[in-house]
Amino acid sequence: MSLIGKVALITGASKGIGRATALRLAKDGANVVVGYNSNPAAADEVVNQIGTDKAIAIQADVGDVDEITSLVEQTIQRFGRIDLLVPCAGIMTLTTLEQTTEEAYDKMFAINVKGPFFLCQKAVPHMGPGSHIVLLSTTLCAASTVTPVYLPYVTSKGAVEQMTRVLSKDVARKGISVNCVAPGPTATDLFMRNQSEQTLNFLKNANPNGRIGETEDIADSIAFLCSSDSRWVTGQTLRVNGGMA
Repeated sequence: MSLIGKVALITGASKGIGRATALRLAKDGANVVVGYNSNPAAADEVVNQIGTDKAIAIQADVGDVDEITSLVEQTIQRFGRIDLLVPCAGIMTLTTLEQTTEEAYDKMFAINVKGPFFLCQKAVPHMGPGSHIVLLSTTLCAASTVTPVYLPYVTSKGAVEQMTRVLSKDVARKGISVNCVAPGPTATDLFMRNQSEQTLNFLKNANPNGRIGETEDIADSIAFLCSSDSRWVTGQTLRVNGGMA
């Protein structure tokens, strides 16, 4: 699944699944734009690990359309085009219906839905036939065990899955595929900070593999959807959870 010469724009790439994806796509030969929001040191570490000849770090608030536009423009200035678009940036706030504030709701949708939507809008004009967009959802959208505190988060990720389904029909005329990866419990900072040891043990025991996912497990699936081997796969949501759901 060689990606030699391809250009990948990844948001949320300074940590978690985004970081693992940046390193995996670079390993497969891609040039990588490491999009980040607030941790330049972590982003620079990813760039240095890939190599400054093949990677660049660009700061952007993906909830702001002007900054999204700048992110795409800087990518084009450096690499000339975009072949692979992976919006990994996301936030998760755990609140029930009663607890959710308008501010928290708007922020989650700005990052989780508005960001990927307008990033696709700004990037697609620079993407040619054979390009790939891979969005990020969550297995919780299909898990019957989901608890009420995930309501706003799962609502935002449900929107991403519908975005995947319909956007794939829009950009197919340009030869661009759009798919979505929906991880199960995965050991990211975003996930781990909200879990007790008791909950983690429960999740490990609930998985037939006896563990939760690692970021590399998810990045490997994203790499497949970024390769020509997935050329006849579009509009799909792939649930990457070790058989948990």
